Amino acid sequence: MPSSSAPRPPSRGRRVPAARAGFALLAAALCASACTGGHPGPQPPAAIATQEFTPGARTPPPTDPGDWLTYHHDAQRTGSAPGVPPPSALARAWATRLDGAVYGQPLVVRGSVIAATENDSVYRLDLASGRILWRAHLGTPAPLHTLPCGDIDPLGITSTPVYEPTTGLVFVLAELDGGRHLLAGLDPASGTVRVRREVEPPHGDPGVHQQRGALATVDGRVLVGFGGLEGDCGDYVGALVSVAATGAGPVLSYAVPTSRQAGIWAPGGAVVTPAAAGAGNGAGPKILVSVGNGAATGGGAGGYDGSDSVLALAPSTLTRTDFFAPATWAADNAADLDLGSLTPALVGDRFVLAVGKRGTGYTLDRGHLGGVGGELHQAPLCSAYGSAAVTEGTVFLPCADAVQRVDLDASGMPRTGWSFPLRAAGSPVLGGGAVWVPDCATGTLFALDQATGRVLARATTEGPLPHFASPVLTGGRVLLGTGDGVVAFSGA
Repeated sequence: MPSSSAPRPPSRGRRVPAARAGFALLAAALCASACTGGHPGPQPPAAIATQEFTPGARTPPPTDPGDWLTYHHDAQRTGSAPGVPPPSALARAWATRLDGAVYGQPLVVRGSVIAATENDSVYRLDLASGRILWRAHLGTPAPLHTLPCGDIDPLGITSTPVYEPTTGLVFVLAELDGGRHLLAGLDPASGTVRVRREVEPPHGDPGVHQQRGALATVDGRVLVGFGGLEGDCGDYVGALVSVAATGAGPVLSYAVPTSRQAGIWAPGGAVVTPAAAGAGNGAGPKILVSVGNGAATGGGAGGYDGSDSVLALAPSTLTRTDFFAPATWAADNAADLDLGSLTPALVGDRFVLAVGKRGTGYTLDRGHLGGVGGELHQAPLCSAYGSAAVTEGTVFLPCADAVQRVDLDASGMPRTGWSFPLRAAGSPVLGGGAVWVPDCATGTLFALDQATGRVLARATTEGPLPHFASPVLTGGRVLLGTGDGVVAFSGA
């Protein structure tokens, strides 16, 4: 379990600060919270013109077996990459400076690296050398001084992109100066923008919504989650939006039924269950999201406002089909101890493990999440932020100051195993028998033995990382987004 002397994560933060005296300037820019009250925003720009994509007669070329096409490798967000060799001595292969910080995971599409920056640019890099092959600039990001609060400057593309297989495009969500949100689909070979569509949350002020969770795809549609800025200022309501990958047709949306807050912001975004799972609520795929603290804090019968929860949504309509909330939801909301900080973890073919800021782990039945207080089991684990990595019945949690192994028995009861201390844990991934996890405060990448937590290899990025940084494993390389680009190590 994390040391009780570790610094407490900030209230409702999209990131846990990793700043320390040794990294004062750079760490402050990447990992420290900053709010600026009372700055009026610019006048909204003209509406973004929609650009739709017409699929050609030829289907998209196939992707490669070693590709990394979405956050944490797959739609279930397991973070587990097959075919990765055991770690050896890590050595820096290349470091490519881009025009801004890379908060999301890079993707690997047909053997090339795709990375998106907070300057609203998307790049394609050569996997072997890091050489820039193309750059597409989508617009002007929002400067921090134009926002009522927040801690990313400028605010551009923060979430992890996604490759959409029916169109063969890579989708990103760019936040623009003036409070607009642009969904763009790019040809990964050329960088040509094939889809442009403005995508906004259904309720509240678009300019105070931050798009932090990774994009996802299901049934030819792109899923976009919205939360708030660091500081929870302004009129925002957490929401999930679904757009056809062609850019055409109606936008579907789900908004949490609270008057304010309840952000859908965990870095893993929406989790898509396998089609055959969850037969209790239908055999098709489901969308699972975690939701932050909402406005209701009084409790009582009929007072629940849909926040502090794990939600199941139908892909075709985005209607809520199931949910779980702790019996302590009202107290969680009042004290900012909600479940919204960690992406739901799918464990085996039956369970969901939900953990949030309070540090209690809840095992849920995937076919029936249980409503308020309907968990199968609960146990004290750790305050968790980001996304876990999962293999079979074992979960590796990104705690505030450690990575924690948790094993679920046949009934779903969680039991803690080894814990490896970190100053500010990123989100782990798995490959070659190792847990790969960065310490965002020190800029150190660790490969830990899955069974024991022993250090198998380590390397430094020579500076702090954006918090929630998570490695990518592919082609003998380990990739990490950094405060000014992408770094690659050999030895995986």
